[in-house]
Amino acid sequence: MKRNSFAYKRIKAFFIIGIAFLSIAYIFCLPRQLFQVPYSTVVTDRHGELLGARIAGDEQWRFPPCDTVPEKFKICITEFEDRYYRYHWGVNPLAIGRALVQNMKKQRIVSGGSTLTMQVIRLARNKNRTIGEKCIEMLWATRLEFRYSKNKILALYASHAPFGGNVVGLDAAAWRYFGHPAGQLSWAETATLAVLPNAPAILHLSKNRPLLLGKRNRLLKQLFDREIIDEMTYDLALSEDLPGEPVPLPQIAPHWVARYHQTHRGEQITSSIDKNLQIRIEDLLEQWHNEFKQQDIHNIAACVLDVTTNEILVYCGNICFGENNSGNQVDIIRAERSTGSILKPFLYYIALQEGEILPRTLLPDIPVNINGFTPQNFNRQYEGAVPASEAVARSLNVPLVNLLRQYSVPKFYDFLKQHRIAALHSPASHYGLSLILGGAEAQLSQVTCAYAGLARSLLGLENTFDPAAAWQVFEALKEVNRPEEIDLRTIPSMQTIAWKTGTSHGFRDAWAVGVTPKYAVGVWVGNSSGEGKPNLTGARTAGPVLFDIFDRLPTVSWFERPPGVFVEAEVCRRSGHLKGRFCEDIDTVLICFKGLQTEVCPYHIRVNLTPDERFRVYENCAGTEATLPAAWFVLPPAWAWYYKQHHPEYQLLPPFKQGCGEEDSQAMQFIYPQGPTRVKLPKQLDGSPGKITFELAHNHRNATVFWHIDNEYVDATTDFHSLSVDLVAGNHSVTVVDNEGNTLSCRIMVE
Repeated sequence: MKRNSFAYKRIKAFFIIGIAFLSIAYIFCLPRQLFQVPYSTVVTDRHGELLGARIAGDEQWRFPPCDTVPEKFKICITEFEDRYYRYHWGVNPLAIGRALVQNMKKQRIVSGGSTLTMQVIRLARNKNRTIGEKCIEMLWATRLEFRYSKNKILALYASHAPFGGNVVGLDAAAWRYFGHPAGQLSWAETATLAVLPNAPAILHLSKNRPLLLGKRNRLLKQLFDREIIDEMTYDLALSEDLPGEPVPLPQIAPHWVARYHQTHRGEQITSSIDKNLQIRIEDLLEQWHNEFKQQDIHNIAACVLDVTTNEILVYCGNICFGENNSGNQVDIIRAERSTGSILKPFLYYIALQEGEILPRTLLPDIPVNINGFTPQNFNRQYEGAVPASEAVARSLNVPLVNLLRQYSVPKFYDFLKQHRIAALHSPASHYGLSLILGGAEAQLSQVTCAYAGLARSLLGLENTFDPAAAWQVFEALKEVNRPEEIDLRTIPSMQTIAWKTGTSHGFRDAWAVGVTPKYAVGVWVGNSSGEGKPNLTGARTAGPVLFDIFDRLPTVSWFERPPGVFVEAEVCRRSGHLKGRFCEDIDTVLICFKGLQTEVCPYHIRVNLTPDERFRVYENCAGTEATLPAAWFVLPPAWAWYYKQHHPEYQLLPPFKQGCGEEDSQAMQFIYPQGPTRVKLPKQLDGSPGKITFELAHNHRNATVFWHIDNEYVDATTDFHSLSVDLVAGNHSVTVVDNEGNTLSCRIMVE
């Protein structure tokens, strides 16, 4: 008796252990992740509308799994495949029994009796169909029912069911066969897709179309008979044709989609792009492309940022993505291109912000040669001196080079690097003063974001930039005008825009960036190959495109002037400096706080004149003769020589009355060379040595200047003081003496 009891307990223990083992095995039989397959990269716009996709790694169009299934497809697929789907636990015994009877009668497999849950397991395992595999499918199906809801299991099926060819999943099938999302499928379209997975190798849009049509119509009849759809819907569904060949997926913002495919491969991403706006801008760029290609200019890029959210709304990395004969697949927005003049406003900004200049401070605009670097303005002219704000608005090269020289290349380099405005891969010394004229490269996305940053500081959305200096930058950029090229202010626009153009050396890159309180727009025009074209300038190409884009954006009012960031100051109207002792024409303006530390006007001096104002005199030699005190605006001679050509009102200082003056050390100034200079003279076309030309500015219009080279007299000049001479290699000294005894010298090294 005891022995039987012991045996019973052992059997019971083994039974319990067995049950526990089987229970544990059942619990863990189902892998945590059912499907180990690659997915397509799918990118939608901010509203969930498809922009484009990239095929999965196994060359299948398989969108990432969806969480929900459209109601029409739920009805159609359960009606066709598993009418009792909502009532079983993964296995339908009646369906299994019916399948056994049918297969035995036909002596072959004509039905598998699989539920939708079992089909999900079969799709995940992807094994040959055997009785043993069918048993595993049934076991796993019941386990899957404990893990997920019915809707989730249906979503797994819809995401991984084959729909013929290399199309997998409902979402991919809806786009490939009908060209719209699954949620917009009609009853006929949904019924077509519901019957396709049943035999995707046989039922295909390009073969066995009558068989496919028959299955679709029978499913529609079932829906009608069960009063799921009404008679009108049924008749309309029957009248719809089957789709033809698969249609291409949308190719909207293709460079944007390609970018996400590199960084988020196999994922579905909801991006910040506005699809409708993207399409409008792409169409616009296509129109401009048709015009520019007549000039052998083949590539355009543009982006639109929402200033308030700092999100990208439009991303056109290039034009004609499907063509690859002109570098159209190059994403110019992310490409590093020569900046031209597009960085000039940031030098103006930092000079204002750090108290180097005021908005109207005069900057020198005269010929300059700095160790062989000889920048020129676009129009090849010089104006002597130009207000800083005007120099930026007109994109004058020479004044901005002089401003950078004053501010310091390393400091500006550090500023650009800190704010990630340019792609600076070399030290500051590599770029030198060319940094402000396109010596550095930048991405259109970087530059546009930087301009947007200025706008965001004015809206109080970030503190990256100083709002006072940003306001003064935009005040200048509102007036951008290139009279030597084209007056773009005549282009119709409904709103105020702060904007800037840029043209790289060799006419290879044309830039334009514009900003309003709502939008920042960046445009690049050129050839991705780097080939330059004579008409490829920012003002003639990128500028008009920029304004066309803004005309397609909502109009917004201009920025409100930021409060509490300015201080009032009296400023000399003629020089733009803080009021000096002898300044007479004064303006009271708002400036940055650090502007108070800038230099007072150095150009107004006090002079004593004879009553007829023809001569200057010193009070101590005037005797009893009356003198007339006056404040005089005096620029350095080299500045004055060019300045008076553009400003007829500029008056040179009268000469000293004979016997009542002294040597004037500021009477003349070399235009070229300025200071010690190294020159390499090229040979002429006939092989003869080249000549070097010296230029001099003199404050007295009737002065005579005597030229000496290496202490030997060479020639004399009047009015326009220029001298061209042959010089042998070596060091030379140049000395000039005017008829009043004033002297000036410089040294030059000829290679």
